[in-house]
Parts: sequence; structure tokens; C-alpha cells
Amino acid sequence: MQAKVKAHTNIALIKYWGKRNEQLFLPTNNSISITLDRFYTTTSVTFQEGLTADQFMLDGKEIQGMELQKIKTFLDLIRNKANKQLFAIVESVNNVPTAAGFASSASGYAALAAAASKAIGLNLNEEELSIIARQGSGSASRSVYGGYVEWQKGEKEDGTDSYATQIMPADKWDLSILSVMVEAKEKKVLSREGMKRTVNTSSFYQAWLDTIDEDLIAARQGIKNRDFELLGTVLERNALKMHATTLASNPPFLYWTGATVDVMHEVEALREEGILSYFTIDAGPNVKVICQPKDETIVKERLEQLNCVQQIFVCHPGPGVEYL
Repeated sequence: MQAKVKAHTNIALIKYWGKRNEQLFLPTNNSISITLDRFYTTTSVTFQEGLTADQFMLDGKEIQGMELQKIKTFLDLIRNKANKQLFAIVESVNNVPTAAGFASSASGYAALAAAASKAIGLNLNEEELSIIARQGSGSASRSVYGGYVEWQKGEKEDGTDSYATQIMPADKWDLSILSVMVEAKEKKVLSREGMKRTVNTSSFYQAWLDTIDEDLIAARQGIKNRDFELLGTVLERNALKMHATTLASNPPFLYWTGATVDVMHEVEALREEGILSYFTIDAGPNVKVICQPKDETIVKERLEQLNCVQQIFVCHPGPGVEYL
């Protein structure tokens, strides 16, 4: 009983920022992302008679402690759904530069959900797979699909209506996503902690919720009409709003560094020169710059001239989960 799956990471254009249920990873708002071609996790899962405990290998090293417990808890969801109590050997390899601000949790849990489900004999559709992946990492619900994806927040308390759906396949609209690495240090406030603190204490958080629907409508329209200027304008505005909520938290915190701001200013300067490019920033200091493929070279060259830029990874829209 074995399966091997490859799943890609994604970058949120309209951010997932806040949970209404911590245990089930139910978000307070819908989010929209692009699945990326360059970064992925490959995971094989083998359910085996005679095993007395789950085993987890990550990048060739056996993992113990809290990380192993998280994998066990996640596999329990799949065992319960299949009504089988078999232990598993999980082997994952990450092709994701976590130092560059690409969280491997999205690709990791999407790959694990798909491989474990198939290995144990479940025949799940994409919605069902997205619901399971979500319970390992919220953004993993989006990595089940390729291209442009929207994760529905849902209304039900049990989470059965909170899953991702594809807006547009990867091959329908090519964009360039430049991951601009300015710092590789571990951040002081982890995403999960920052999200929780913002929801519980930020006086700006209600304004985030009050304006998210108009951002979602504009982003959907931008994608469906391939209107790059509309999509770029709203994804940049949405990222700035998300980071504004952290400034009004108690205690307040900021993910940016001076280098983050330098990159933002350079993107604005490019736009003033007529080269359309837009930035988005997740819960960290590194910046993702989105541009059209025709401008990819000039945008990359300009950003590389900044002293604060350590490395740039170029990505394009990529596929959903692939069974190997």
C-alpha cells in the first residue's frame, strides 16, 4: 500500500490572515493564490502491516518529537476516513528554499494528503483532498490545484464547505513571480502566532474583514479577464492592508526590514517608468514581485542592483498534485 506524490507551493495574492477555528484551520476570509512551478515537495507514503508506529523521514533525516507528532495526528485523519488502523512510513523531500520565505508546509501537506489517501485506498476528489490538506496547513488546501486558485472560507462549523477550487489553469495565463530574498534569518514572530495575535488584539482587523470581499471580486475579475494592472493593484493593496493589521496588534509587530522597503520602492519606481510590476509580502521580510513575462528580465536586473538583495528565484504558474 504505497503512493508517491509531487505537490507545489503557492503564493497568496489575496491573503489568508486569521482563523475562525484553530483546530480545523478554518479561515476568516477567502484567499486567492498562484501555484508555482519551481518549488515542490515529493512525498511517498507506505502503509505496512507489522509496523508499530509511524515513521517520518524529511530530506533523508529521521524526524522525531513535535514534527513527528503533527504527522501522526494528520495521518490519523486519513486512517479514520478509511477506517483502517495501519501505521505508515512517510518519506518527504523538499525542493523549497524556506530561507527565501517560501513555506514548505503548503506543498508538504498537499503531497502528504494525496499520497497517504491514495496509499490507504481512498479515492478522493480534489475538493475532499483539499479539505484534508487544509487540516495540516491552511494554504495546503490551495496547493492541491494548479494555476490560479481560491480557497473558500466556508460557513459550516465542521469545515465541510471550506476547500479550494481552481479559478484558471496554469497554462491559460503566464505571469512571472520573482521571489526576492533579502533576509534568511528565522523571523521572531511565526506566522501562526502573528495571525492569532492580530485576530485577537488588532484594532485594524475588522477593517481587514470589512474590505476583503471587494479585493476578492477585483482579483477574480483580474484573473478571468487577464487584466494584469487590475490584479497587480489589488494584490499589492491587499498585502499592505494585511501588514497594517500587525502594526495595530498588542504588542505590535512588523515583519518588514529596511531591505523590504527598498524593494517596494524599486517596484514603484519601475511602475513610474511604465514597467508594470507589483509586490506582495507574506509573514516575513522577503518580497514577491509579480510582472509580465516580457518584463521579467528587466525587473530581475533592476532588483539585482539593490545591495540588499541576496538572491532572486524566478517562478511561473505551476501544476496541482501529481501522482508519480
